[in-house]
Amino acid sequence: MKAAVQTLDFPLFVNGEWKPAITGETFEVVNPATGEVAAKVAKAGKEDVDAAVSSARKAFDSGVWSKKSPQERANVLVQFGNKIIEHAEELGYLESISSGATVRRISNMDILSIVDLLQQTAKFTVEYPYVQSLPTLPFPGPSNNQVWREPIGVVAAVTAWNFPMILAMWKLAPALAMGNSIVVKPASNTPLSTLKLAELAAEAGIPAGVFNVVPGPGASIGEALVTHPSVDKVAFTGSTEVGSRIMQMAAGTVKRVTLELGGKSPAIVLPDADLSITIPGILFGFLSHSGQVCESGTRVLVHDSIYEQVIEQLSDLASSITIGNPLDIATGMGPLVSQQQMETVLSYIESGIQEGARLVCGGKRRIVEGFEEGYYVEPTIFADVHNDMRIAREEIFGPVLSVIRYTTVEEAIEIANDTIYGLAGGVWSKDVNKAMQIARELKAGTIWINDWHMLRSDAPFGGYKQSGFGRELGRHALDEYSQVKHVHCSLVPEVSQRPWYQILLG
Repeated sequence: MKAAVQTLDFPLFVNGEWKPAITGETFEVVNPATGEVAAKVAKAGKEDVDAAVSSARKAFDSGVWSKKSPQERANVLVQFGNKIIEHAEELGYLESISSGATVRRISNMDILSIVDLLQQTAKFTVEYPYVQSLPTLPFPGPSNNQVWREPIGVVAAVTAWNFPMILAMWKLAPALAMGNSIVVKPASNTPLSTLKLAELAAEAGIPAGVFNVVPGPGASIGEALVTHPSVDKVAFTGSTEVGSRIMQMAAGTVKRVTLELGGKSPAIVLPDADLSITIPGILFGFLSHSGQVCESGTRVLVHDSIYEQVIEQLSDLASSITIGNPLDIATGMGPLVSQQQMETVLSYIESGIQEGARLVCGGKRRIVEGFEEGYYVEPTIFADVHNDMRIAREEIFGPVLSVIRYTTVEEAIEIANDTIYGLAGGVWSKDVNKAMQIARELKAGTIWINDWHMLRSDAPFGGYKQSGFGRELGRHALDEYSQVKHVHCSLVPEVSQRPWYQILLG
């Protein structure tokens, strides 16, 4: 039986306060498991964006956060993590009812990962080389030279709908660590947990104006943020198409931009792979969050000698996955985020059938008892896929796997790299040395060997090619949220000995 529907209300979070949109407008957030309205959220407009950016700019310029010591900022980040732990159940609920994520995944992965990220970032904040002294060189003579790392200013973060908390934190943690202020525009499908994070950040000691959240339409609010003259940097996670548009818009004011975009990640299965690990690993690689993950392993390249065996075992294990209410701890896979996304995925499945791929399992909408209006799609596996098919080339963002046959390792590597994307890739093999050699040949920012989706808060994440540029996570992320200043102080005692004097007046 479904629980009684409780509609939540969320204002904007600007300058440390909950505020309605200036127009008074709201929009609805739909629970993808039920198709029912889960929340009403204030709909930001351009004037709200102006207010949020102004608040962020004033906070940054005042030094209330930007001029705190690294240790002080680190202490607040740790406290922020503690607040998240205290409110983990509420955050998980908000994430699930808006994104369709299972509470099993949120509790076992999402909460742990964002708390770990805050703790690791706090450590990096204290250890970061804010000042680097340079050695004296013969030219231009005795001098003291330093390279300083300083905060950029106001950051606009535009996040995707699939992992609201994680994607927000990937931008929040390094931006705050370096002393920046930030305005977050969460996806309209999934703004709830990001709004809650803003409240918890304030309770943890983040000053008013440093962290603002303005939900609203991506086309208008996103554009207002990206083109705003007082925004110094844009950090975006989403599709390659929108990322390209953001680059174009940011060019008008020459903003710094980091982009984490789409993927069509290949997994190469070598003949010696341990299938007891490989088969469930492949399923996790493309079914995690119902396939709505940018680095999903959606193309699996399998050697001739084990091709049919792998397909059979994948199909058998996929049928055992429990699909249903994401709030039930027994559920392994939940719904897609929206009816529109479900229809898009189903259209890709039809495309695969029309292009001649062999449908091994799935391929239809799943009707879940008690959640008949939910946006569920069966785990879907296609065999005999060629790399020029749409299902092999385009990012589907759903539980759809393309299995491609190969004969030689060289052929597998060529197929793996034959894509506009380069976010992730992987190799399944008992021969780790051989897998490492293949990893060097794969053109992607993250490579897994006998694993998938395992990201670390101390290791960089980002893409090659049209999967974006810049890095999130690790100390590398702090570099992305700082700018470099060179300070030169001459120590030449006599003016006549200075090179510029000799050039001009000597």
